[in-house]
Amino acid sequence: MAIIAPSLLASNFINLEAECKMLNESEADWFHLDVMDGRFVPNISFGPMVIEFIRKTTTKFCDAHLMIQHPEQMTDQFKNAGADGLTVHIEACPHLHRNIEQIKSLGMKASVAINPHTPVAELADIIHDIDMVCVMSVNPGFGGQKFIQHTYEKIKQLRKMIDEKKLNVLIEIDGGVTIENAPLLINAGATVLVAGNTVFKSADPKKTISLLKAV
Repeated sequence: MAIIAPSLLASNFINLEAECKMLNESEADWFHLDVMDGRFVPNISFGPMVIEFIRKTTTKFCDAHLMIQHPEQMTDQFKNAGADGLTVHIEACPHLHRNIEQIKSLGMKASVAINPHTPVAELADIIHDIDMVCVMSVNPGFGGQKFIQHTYEKIKQLRKMIDEKKLNVLIEIDGGVTIENAPLLINAGATVLVAGNTVFKSADPKKTISLLKAV
């Protein structure tokens, strides 16, 4: 059974407290928090202050996805805001191992995200040191994009790498996740599904989460 992590980027920020309450009452496992700096990706979302307010509404795992340059400069701030796990992009971290060690030293789960153009093979020398890989199935920066079909092949490659090395590393899929493609993603080897518009733009978000959880 997959971990379901609704992305609050797609929520109604005017009613953010109500959206958090809905997630708490739902079968969602995690809160997925997309942080964008307008430099690494062409959009700006929110930072540690908003995460601090979200943290106060929930005891569920807060999964912060840092789509930012120089994440090492803000790691302490995200820890203090209440993030349980941090995901940094391989493309933004020339000293990736150092970044992962920094995150772990603060007691958080450490994950690495790869963009659609980045080969799975680039994770070979870091996969032993991380808790999760976030496979971007859209180009990062905006919600509501079309799912990139080649993602299925990348998931299979990653699943093979993890299994051959006998590691306990989660595979998270971020972007374009729907009720229709969720079974295919899980069959390919995914273990965490991030869903934004699919959840928050649906007529019944709680039911949508339940349907994803039941896959």
